[in-house]
Amino acid sequence: MVRRSLLYCPGDDREMMEKAVETEADAVIFDLEDAVAPDAKIGARGTVREMLDSLDDPTPDVTVRINPYDRTGPEDVESVVGEVDSPPESVLLPKAESPETVDALAEDLDDLASEPIGVVPLIETAAGVVAAEEIAEAGGVDGVAFGDQDFTADVGATVTDDKTESLYARERIVVAAAAAGVDAFDTVYTDIRDLDGLREQAEFVVELGFDGKLAIHPDQVPVIHEAFTPTADQLGWAETVLAGQERATEEGTGAFTVDGQMIDPPLVERARTLVERAEAAGIR
Repeated sequence: MVRRSLLYCPGDDREMMEKAVETEADAVIFDLEDAVAPDAKIGARGTVREMLDSLDDPTPDVTVRINPYDRTGPEDVESVVGEVDSPPESVLLPKAESPETVDALAEDLDDLASEPIGVVPLIETAAGVVAAEEIAEAGGVDGVAFGDQDFTADVGATVTDDKTESLYARERIVVAAAAAGVDAFDTVYTDIRDLDGLREQAEFVVELGFDGKLAIHPDQVPVIHEAFTPTADQLGWAETVLAGQERATEEGTGAFTVDGQMIDPPLVERARTLVERAEAAGIR
C-alpha cells in the first residue's frame, strides 16, 4: 500500500470530506481533532460516521484522526469504528507519547472491528520523539507520522525556513519506522499558496527516507506525488535490480552487481519501493 499523500479534511464538514475522497490523494484523513471546534466535536462524530457508511469503495484509503486518548479519543473510536458498518482503514492517534497508549487503542480497535484497522501514531512532542522506537513497534501500528507545529512549540524551538530545528526529530522518526517495518509520514506544509516551498520540502523528506507527507489542501497533493515519483533513471535502476535479483534467486546465487554496484537485500527493498511508487504514479 503506497501512501504518498494523506489529505486532512474537517470532520464536521460533509462537503469537504466528499470532495477529499474525489481527489487523487492516496489517503484522506477525516479530522476530529484540531480541525473541529470544541463545541462541534460531538456533532462531527456523527458527520464522520455518516460519511464512512456512505462511501462505496473509495479510491483513497480512509483514516480518521481522533482526539488524544487521554481525553475523548475512546469515545471517538466507539463512534467511528464501533457504530459504523464501514470503518476506516486506519486511525490517526495524535500526541502519541508512549507505546502503552498505542496498545490501548489497538486493543479497543480489535474489540470493535471485525477486520484489522491500522494505527498511525502522530508524534508531535518531545516525549513522543524520545519514545519513537517503542511507539513504532507497538501493536497494530502500520505507519508513524510527524507533527512539526506542536513539536517545535513543545521544545521551544525557533521555526526556520529550512526546518533545521526539527531535523533530529524527523530523522529519528524515519529510523524508528524503518526499524519497525512501517511507513513514515512527514508533517504538513502550512502555507497552501507556496507550492514551490512545499515541493522543496517534499523532495527533502524523500531524501531523508519518508514514505509520504501529510497535506491540508487538494492543491498540495500533485506536488507531493511528484516529489515521491521516481525519475526515469531511478525506475530503470530499480527494474534492473529486481530483474537481477530474480535471476540470482533462480540460479541460487547470492549477491550480484548492477552497473558495478554490489546489490544486497536493502538495495533490493529500495528498488521495490521505487517500483511501487512508480506504479502508484501510473508511470509503470
